[in-house]
Order: sequence, then C-alpha cells, then structure tokens
Amino acid sequence: MSDLKAAFDKAMADSKNLSERPDNATLLKIYALYKQGSTGDNIEKKPGFSEMVARAKWDAWNNLKGTSQDDAMQLYIDLIADLS
Repeated sequence: MSDLKAAFDKAMADSKNLSERPDNATLLKIYALYKQGSTGDNIEKKPGFSEMVARAKWDAWNNLKGTSQDDAMQLYIDLIADLS
C-alpha cells in the first residue's frame, strides 16, 4: 500500500472523530474529495430535482471531474488535518 493511500485511510478514520461537526459546505467538500480520491470521476446519473441532498453531493463530486485521484486524496488528507 502506498504512503498516500495509507494516509488517506488514516484521514478517513480521523474524519469520524472531528472535535466539531463541519458546516454543510465543508461536509460536501469532504464527501466530494473522498469520492474523487477513492473512485475517480463521477459517472453516476444525476439525481432528480426532488432529491436535494443527493443532488448536492453529486454536484460537489462532479465539480472535481478531471482531478486526479492522488491529488484528491492529498486534498482530502489536508482538509481533515486542518479540521482536526
């Protein structure tokens, strides 16, 4: 396992133990960076208009299209470290 992947996995665990709950915009950023880092570009179908939370998550992830998985992992690690 690469050092980056190990640090990403540690940041994932650390994200569950943050001292304060981040605001919704930050939560969306965490989600999007996690999905981009773990899965890559969003290829899922866009949720319907009535599914506001799912649509916000989809939009946040889709905005990272083209970002490499390694870059997204590093941004995720840095964000979780800043929030800890």
